Amino acid sequence: MFETIGFLELNSIAKGIETADIILKTAEVNLIFAKAGCPGKYYILFTGEVAAVNASIEAGAAAGGEYTVDHCVIPRVHPQVIRAINLANVPDTQNAVGIMEFFSVTASVYAADAAVKAAEVDLIDVRLGTGIGGKSFVVLTGEVAAVREAVSCGVETENAKGMLVSSVVIPNPRKEIFEALL
Repeated sequence: MFETIGFLELNSIAKGIETADIILKTAEVNLIFAKAGCPGKYYILFTGEVAAVNASIEAGAAAGGEYTVDHCVIPRVHPQVIRAINLANVPDTQNAVGIMEFFSVTASVYAADAAVKAAEVDLIDVRLGTGIGGKSFVVLTGEVAAVREAVSCGVETENAKGMLVSSVVIPNPRKEIFEALL
């Protein structure tokens, strides 16, 4: 179970690898992933106790210096966020679909957590910048009103403001749309 997550986004792969090592050496945290993405970015996602994650994110952001694009710490992260980042959350039913697209990968992590905490929805995917030019997006499903509320809360979360590219809610998507998303 993930209690608190830390996420760091850098625009240098070499500096990202070094920063991941510093994060892990700073405090007792567990690496979920550290990987290169597009366009030449590096993403580090880790978990641990709040104080440890805060210490590691501070050390990582400092080590990344001018290469640090963004970072976040989310205490009490919703478990669906991690499953959706790892593409492991396939909902039992498909209702309305909501999509939030951002220029920043970190904004999607914040928005996904805010959305799933705001309404009764299921996260399908949190796509973190690989193969899409460094942008990111969140896909969720549920009843139309819940999806609208979740998307509204996700795009309005303070930490995602200014990074939004677009968002949509599709009330009754065709079955093929869901199949294409999975």
